Amino acid sequence: MELDEAIRTRRTHKAYAPEPVARATLDELFELARWAPNHHLTNPWRFRVLGPDALERLKAAADALDAGAGAKLERAPTLVAVSVTQAGDPVADEEDALAGAVAVYIVLLAAHARGLAGYWRTPAVLRSPEGRTALGIGDDERVLGLLHLGRPRQEQRTPEREPVEAVVSYLD
Repeated sequence: MELDEAIRTRRTHKAYAPEPVARATLDELFELARWAPNHHLTNPWRFRVLGPDALERLKAAADALDAGAGAKLERAPTLVAVSVTQAGDPVADEEDALAGAVAVYIVLLAAHARGLAGYWRTPAVLRSPEGRTALGIGDDERVLGLLHLGRPRQEQRTPEREPVEAVVSYLD
């Protein structure tokens, strides 16, 4: 798949086949993500692939915050919590968060290029102490979200996008 096509055709999916993404494939995705640009080569991204026990801990934490919220964590067969390390310097921390977001997008594009579907969520449970504890996310990390990955069960339609002229300005 060409890069332009991958960018234009990647979509958020919420319905997945039950088979988890193979570890070797996940390793390929994370290997590509580590090439995201990051100032001072801090490599701030952290990927946590949830196994069955971690998923149960996160579901329990989600349900404790909002009854039934844990069920949304069962949509995809593979879940990856993504965070970035934070050093305490506001400028560096913001740069690292943005670098981490680029790494997340690389994972989503690379997954799409391999025929996988993805969904980048920011569930409330990952902003709670209980959710962070369930996944071992330290106070020195900023959570970027939860990636749902797997084989798609349906095709997604291409949504309308604003024309380039609506979002670009060329300044003198």
